[in-house]
Amino acid sequence: GGVADAFFEPRSLEELGEFLAALPESTPVTWIGLGSNLLVRDGGVRGVVVSSGGLPKIFEADAEGRVHCSAALPCATLAKRAARAGLGPAAFFAGIPGSLGGALAMNAGAFGGETWDSAVDVETIDRAGVVRRRQKAEYQVGYRSVQGPGPEWFVGATFAFSSAQEAEPEKIRALLRERTEKQPLGQPSAGSVFRNPDDGHAGELIERAGLKGARCGGAVVSEKHANFIINDGSATAADIEALIHRVRSRVREETGVELEPEVRIIGEAGQA
Repeated sequence: GGVADAFFEPRSLEELGEFLAALPESTPVTWIGLGSNLLVRDGGVRGVVVSSGGLPKIFEADAEGRVHCSAALPCATLAKRAARAGLGPAAFFAGIPGSLGGALAMNAGAFGGETWDSAVDVETIDRAGVVRRRQKAEYQVGYRSVQGPGPEWFVGATFAFSSAQEAEPEKIRALLRERTEKQPLGQPSAGSVFRNPDDGHAGELIERAGLKGARCGGAVVSEKHANFIINDGSATAADIEALIHRVRSRVREETGVELEPEVRIIGEAGQA
C-alpha cells in the first residue's frame, strides 16, 4: 500500500493523549495495531495514522483471576502469559495474529473462542485524549462485530479468567500446530479475507467455486486455505482488492452466498 500523510507511534498513553488533544478536529485519524488484518490501498492514507506498536505491552494478573492487558499486547503473548499464570480459557488467543486492540475492535476469534468472551471492561481514548473505563454492557458484540460509544479507540481491557481446566501450554502448542497445518502462515497475507457465513465456512465456499489458485496480478488465492489471498511478492493493493471482488462475485454466482470481508481496507486508490 501507499504512505500516510503523517505517522505517529506514541511511547506512552500520556504522550498519545497529548498528541490527540493537540490535533486539529479536521484531521482524519486512522488507528492501527500490528496491521495483521489490514489492506492499505496504493494511494496511501490521508491525515494521521496512529500506531499502537510503541505503547507499553502490559499483562497484569491479580489473585482473583482478573487480568489487565494493554491494547498493544500481541494476542499470542496474552495466551502464553495467561498459560504461565495457570489462567484460562485463553489459549485461543494464540491463534489471533494481531494485538489486543484490534482484536477488541472486531471481536477477533480462533479455535472456538472470541476476544470478548471473558472481557469485563475496557479502557478507551477519544479524539480529545480523554481516557475512559467502559463496561462490557456498553457494547453490542457479535461475530466479528463490535458496536459501542465512539469515536473512541481501545487502549486496554480487563478479563475475568479462572484456573485453567487443562494444561494450557500444551493446548497452545497443539492449536498452533493445527493452524500451521491448515493456513499459509509462511507466506505474506492479510489473514482470513472473509467472515464465515452463518451456515458454513468461507474457505469451503471459495474452494467449491473453483477459485483455489485464482490470480489477479501478484495476488493469488492460497492453495492451502482458500480464505487467504497471498502476495507472491509483486502484488499491489489493487491486485488484492480486485481478487477480493472477483472471489465475492464468483461465490455469489455459484452459491448465492454474499461473502463479507473480514480484512479491513483503508486508504485511497493509487494512480492507474
